[in-house]
Order: sequence, then C-alpha cells, then structure tokens
Amino acid sequence: MSMDHKFNAAAEAVQSLSRRPDNATLLRLYALFKQASVGDVEGEPPSAFDFKARAKYNAWADLEGMSSEDAKQAYIDLVAELQSQD
Repeated sequence: MSMDHKFNAAAEAVQSLSRRPDNATLLRLYALFKQASVGDVEGEPPSAFDFKARAKYNAWADLEGMSSEDAKQAYIDLVAELQSQD
C-alpha cells in the first residue's frame, strides 16, 4: 500500500473515531494534514482575536520544514494511536 493510500485511509478513519480527540490532538492532526497536503504555511497569521484560526495557523507553522512524506507518516501514526485508544 502506497504512502498516499495509507494517508488517505487515515484521513477517512479519523472521521469515524467514536471518541472526539482533545483539542491539542485535533490541532496536531490539522497541522500534520496541512503540512502533508500543502507544505509549509504561507501568508500572514490570522488576527490574534480569531483564536481558533490563530491556533490552527500556529500549529501548522510549528511544522515548517517538515517534509510531506514525514508529515504523512506522522499523521498515519497518530491516527493509528487514536484508533488503538478508541
């Protein structure tokens, strides 16, 4: 199974978890997904008053420089860990 196929399967699997992950884990999932799909964050950060958007931006920006393949593998591993706890 290719890395892309595993990544897409993990992205689908995360939607069917019976328990919602905590906010920190959700941010990590978001950041890894964006890094794997888009690459490094670009553009200006959202307003500091838009807390949710700013947290997502910062989580993604923290992964700057991580390769797409590494981000995909980290995402797959995190989803597998969540599934084992589910």
